[in-house]
Amino acid sequence: MSIRGTRITLRALELDDLERLHTWSNDEALWSMLGGWHFPTSRESQRDWLIRLKDDRLNQRFGIETEAHGLIGTANLVDIDWKNRTAEHGMLIGFEHLRGHGYGSEVVTTVMRYAFEELGLSRLSTTIIEYNQASLATYTRKTPWIIEGTQRQWYFRKGKRWDRYLLGVTAEDYRSWLAAKGEPA
Repeated sequence: MSIRGTRITLRALELDDLERLHTWSNDEALWSMLGGWHFPTSRESQRDWLIRLKDDRLNQRFGIETEAHGLIGTANLVDIDWKNRTAEHGMLIGFEHLRGHGYGSEVVTTVMRYAFEELGLSRLSTTIIEYNQASLATYTRKTPWIIEGTQRQWYFRKGKRWDRYLLGVTAEDYRSWLAAKGEPA
């Protein structure tokens, strides 16, 4: 099964994706923009991680694919809490030259549609490092996510401390946003 957006498709990650995943997992500039801590990753470790994903129903990871470029990044719904109907969301566009072309906001919109309309989740959360203003704009200006809090000096990167923004969106926020745009929920 694939989850289709307008220009992107979210699909299962495959072993054929391993080379790109390995390249991105070792891209220091890319990882400096993301919240998690990361260490150099071998091809074997990347392969083991990918194989373990297949049976994990609480942590879903998707390849972001376009017709023109193939696999351009990854998105996820992790720490899915079926009782409370919540999940964490994250994404990355692996190719720098494809950032700033609207793919990120389309991924966020497609993930929200899938999470709220197909899975019946009630809320999604994410975190963004203070200096990643492009991601902050994608979530808060182009989609209905809101900053719900700030954890001061959470990250240590580039020799200094940075805040972590906590963002969230509810199914109600999503439906109101669609209605304001004149789109059916």
